[in-house]
Amino acid sequence: MQRAVAAPTRNPRLAVVIGRLLASAFLICFATGLYSHFLQEPLPWMHFATSPAQLYQFSQGLHITAGIACFPLILAKLYTVFPKLFETPAITGLGSVLERASIALFVGASLVEITIGLLNTYQFYPWPFGFREVHFALSFVIIGSLAIHIGVKLPIIAQYWRKRDGYAPELAFTEDERDTMDAPLIDALPSRLAAVPGARAVSGVTGRIFAWIDGPAPEPALPADQTRPAPEHGGSGEDPDLAFSSDAPPSHQPHPVGRRAFLATIGTGVAAVVVLTAGQSFAWLSPLNAFAPRVKGIGPQAVPVNRTAAAAQVTSTAMNQDWALTISNASQSLRFTRAELLALPQTTVDLPISCVEGWSQMATWRGVRLSELVAKVVGNDAAAGSQALRITSLEKEGGYRVTQMGSEYVGDPSTLVALELNGETLDIDHGFPARMIAPGRPGVLQTKWLSTLEVL
Repeated sequence: MQRAVAAPTRNPRLAVVIGRLLASAFLICFATGLYSHFLQEPLPWMHFATSPAQLYQFSQGLHITAGIACFPLILAKLYTVFPKLFETPAITGLGSVLERASIALFVGASLVEITIGLLNTYQFYPWPFGFREVHFALSFVIIGSLAIHIGVKLPIIAQYWRKRDGYAPELAFTEDERDTMDAPLIDALPSRLAAVPGARAVSGVTGRIFAWIDGPAPEPALPADQTRPAPEHGGSGEDPDLAFSSDAPPSHQPHPVGRRAFLATIGTGVAAVVVLTAGQSFAWLSPLNAFAPRVKGIGPQAVPVNRTAAAAQVTSTAMNQDWALTISNASQSLRFTRAELLALPQTTVDLPISCVEGWSQMATWRGVRLSELVAKVVGNDAAAGSQALRITSLEKEGGYRVTQMGSEYVGDPSTLVALELNGETLDIDHGFPARMIAPGRPGVLQTKWLSTLEVL
């Protein structure tokens, strides 16, 4: 069985190459995920950049795209290393315990993480736990188990990390080096037995898939004084006894066609899932957006919507003629109707709506600068730029009904209490009668259907 799953596409060098790509994708997801998390739940000392305005669009688009790329990469990694499952004895010491435990934890947590992450982009939650909390916690489990696994496998990783030329050109390595690099991950059987034609064939659908990826097995070399018998009608012409009696080398010789087919398959898979979904985040790829749940330009006022007014249960309160925005600072409080907000100096800005699910779209917003409104309750413009706010929506419930905004956003001149979108009065699904729009903030923090602003 061990020999049956050994193939040129399952060797230490290829395992390291794919492992590097997979680890890079997870590290990108981890870093961008932390950025998104702390934007939503900042620590008291944290301040964030407001420029460039597309910063969150880029970071979250990268987060989602790298996460999607993890699907083909982790399957490729499992395909490359799964013969290690058949290694005997399974446990040889503390190192093997750490190796197997860390990889089991890493694979299990990773599959759950990227699966619930993908379902989150479709806002589909068929589980009883909170997505944000579990997604955040699993990220540390993944990075921790990955660090342990890398530590255990560091000698092998270091040995094959520097083989930058891979398997070509042919003269890049000595024969011994190439034999080592091409050695299957599992090769516990004697080489003479391994030379038996067809020894690594796996039956069934799995065998046919492996055979297609690996390509035809190379035939063993024969001694100089022997020739291979001509194939009989309908037969293979191979003589197992001849293989046992010869000095034929093992059948795991370099097989560049199999590796190329394997790498081409993985590369095509990664490119396909990335190119066909990244268009939701990056405008230059939007014509190729085939699988992403949101499409640029589709929605009220040509901008997608995640949470509608009906879903937020604000249809009646948002359309109420008595609506007014309340701005308060300690005991001082002011109220502004929509007509009074429209009578104040208006500012127009181009800012993207960038959602945590990965989609983004640039739009033109018009409204009152937030710093000018805050200045009316703190005394002057300079003081307004150093204030943090608590923002409350008309929403009856939800994790983002009440949010906080740091002073860096309050003081930014492009942060608006928006009243218009793309030259029209805000659609109710986009936050009528007034909503927040600020540079570099997740869409869930661009509060719609504003009710109150409180200086902290």
